[in-house]
Amino acid sequence: MEELAYIPSPSRGVIHLGPIPLRGYAFCIIIGVFVAVWLGNKRWIARGGRAGTVADIAVWAVPFGLVGGRLYHVITDYELYFSAGRDWVDAFKVWQGGLGIWGAIALGAVGAWIGCRRRGIPLPAYADAIAPGIALAQACGRWGNWFNQELYGRETHLPWALHITSSEGGRIPGYYHPTFLYESLWCIGVAFLVMWADRRFTLGHGRAFALYVAAYCVGRGWIEYMRVDDAHHILGLRLNDWTAMIVFLLAVLYMVLSAKKRPGRETVVEPGVSDAEADGAGEAGADAEAVEAKDAPEAEAPGDEAADEAKDEVKDEAGSGTKKS
Repeated sequence: MEELAYIPSPSRGVIHLGPIPLRGYAFCIIIGVFVAVWLGNKRWIARGGRAGTVADIAVWAVPFGLVGGRLYHVITDYELYFSAGRDWVDAFKVWQGGLGIWGAIALGAVGAWIGCRRRGIPLPAYADAIAPGIALAQACGRWGNWFNQELYGRETHLPWALHITSSEGGRIPGYYHPTFLYESLWCIGVAFLVMWADRRFTLGHGRAFALYVAAYCVGRGWIEYMRVDDAHHILGLRLNDWTAMIVFLLAVLYMVLSAKKRPGRETVVEPGVSDAEADGAGEAGADAEAVEAKDAPEAEAPGDEAADEAKDEVKDEAGSGTKKS
């Protein structure tokens, strides 16, 4: 029975512009990176940093993140590339899909740490600034799975079911839960949650980033449970479910310990910026004092006041003597 309402899958995930392939998966990743850098830059400036710093550090973080995401996927699904009848060269074909967010965040953090260290910037402050942007980047990146017709959930007849038409790679055409859409919407919600909590509770020292990690893990847990693609299972749960639970506990533990050890938020996030602002404020204050001193009336010295009083007394006595004579 044909569904009356459903989400159609694209007929193909790549368009060739002459000899150049334009892949939907890659475009979604690129758009996500731009969104993360744009929002992170605005938040970094609001916290007292320089414009452009987020992009400079992203030059280190993004390549590391892509490598980490691919490594996690290849390691956890090694049979797709190294088992009998498979071509190990496919492990390098990132455009075909397969980036693990856990590896991307872990190795991306290493790249960000290198970039921050080169500029003398505390990594936790940088992580707090870019946390909502990363969530939005994930929301954009998940649409790459739609272009590749992958990572869908169980069969369903809901009006928003995803219509899978490809039969490649063991797919069975039909109507399934659009888990890519569920995760995309969840990530958007996580981004707004982090931005609200950051303003409401003045999060600092990496706690906004930890909140993003914890909130994402909650959503990833139930979404992962719905997926039907092949995955390793441990005690009946998919590997990514276990990863989400462990990372969630670590993120919450970090928030609790960090709040006790370092309450509040960093006052200086980038060396030199606050000092320059302080110097400017000092010069402005000096100029204001000079203007006030120039406009203020001259004060009389105590000695001058006493002399005037003595003169008045002499005049009074002289007047009294004239009357007596």
